[in-house]
Amino acid sequence: MNKRVMAGVLAGGMLLLAGCADMGGNHAAVPAQETRAALPSRAEALAVIDKVNGYWQRKTPATEWAFWNVAAYHTGNMAAYEVTHNEAYRQYSERWADYNGWKGAKSDDKAEWKLTYGETDDHVLFGDWQVCFQTYLDLYRLGPQDPRRVARAREVMGYEIGTGRNDYWWWADGLYMVMPVMTKMYKLTGDRRYLDKMVAYFEYANGLMYDADTHLYYRDARYVYPQHKSVNGKKDFWARGDGWVFAALAKVLADLPREDPYRPMFEERFRAMAQTLATIQSPDGYWTRSLIDPAHAPGPETSGTAFFTYGMLWGINNGLLDRTTYLPVAARGWQYLTHTAIQPDGKVGYVQPIGDRAIPGQVVDRDSTAHFGVGAVLLAASEMAKLAR
Repeated sequence: MNKRVMAGVLAGGMLLLAGCADMGGNHAAVPAQETRAALPSRAEALAVIDKVNGYWQRKTPATEWAFWNVAAYHTGNMAAYEVTHNEAYRQYSERWADYNGWKGAKSDDKAEWKLTYGETDDHVLFGDWQVCFQTYLDLYRLGPQDPRRVARAREVMGYEIGTGRNDYWWWADGLYMVMPVMTKMYKLTGDRRYLDKMVAYFEYANGLMYDADTHLYYRDARYVYPQHKSVNGKKDFWARGDGWVFAALAKVLADLPREDPYRPMFEERFRAMAQTLATIQSPDGYWTRSLIDPAHAPGPETSGTAFFTYGMLWGINNGLLDRTTYLPVAARGWQYLTHTAIQPDGKVGYVQPIGDRAIPGQVVDRDSTAHFGVGAVLLAASEMAKLAR
């Protein structure tokens, strides 16, 4: 394990207790005693889920494609079903899966399968077409266990782990799209190659995007410092990009057996990211789009904030993060989500549109919403309901 990463983990508690973030940003970490945001009851957290998801499903047909932006919503919808047992939620995802034939990209000609970016049916190996498998695998587990539900996931992911390539995940978002698929496929099949390949792909991604000094991820190799800088000459870590990674680590750890030899590596990375994220949260509970240069693209943003809040709550609920240290962070995130991001009718606002970076001057306001932002809020709300249980 990288010694600098380990040093960061050991130093994390000291940094948090010091109450300041010296990452080159303008945020000061807010002492817990000064930010006693009220935690909801379980009923209140479930009411938030119903408000947000009810609004979304009334406004949005289930008959949409299986590409990442829609599929990411369904990962949140399945988390909402897990805590609410609302059959309407499960049925909504089933209708979506049926509409897409329980597939991502649909080409059956393996000779034309591509792993580069693409929105067409021949980009079968591109991770943005594989996130749908998370929901298909979850629906299969819930039953009925119809082999058709997982046939395409078996075909595509089985083919992929049989190749000698490790360069499948070259962008931060891809870690959320596919890492949890790998652990779910391992649980389905018992084939350890899924875990071995997941780690090989993860190590490749780390070599491209991971910054060991901050324990954060650049969105992809184009944004690595000093090749790319924020408007103030700082490292530019995109909030939603790091949100994808932090949430992916939580989802992987949720499925990875406790005795698995790979588990300490993922736990260490998860804690290191949490330590940094806790120090750069704004006093208002959100994280700005450029994490350590708030002036680069100032103001609230919901998708990154919701993913970070989800990860913090998941870590507390599962004993990986110290409750005293991190619950105030999660509570501030929840306060932002419920008092600013979620509108009175249930619409989720302040979601940065589809993109790959923090863009100075881009308008992100109460009317800015997207599938993946709603999914992220549902993940956070589902963990809050578990915390309050």
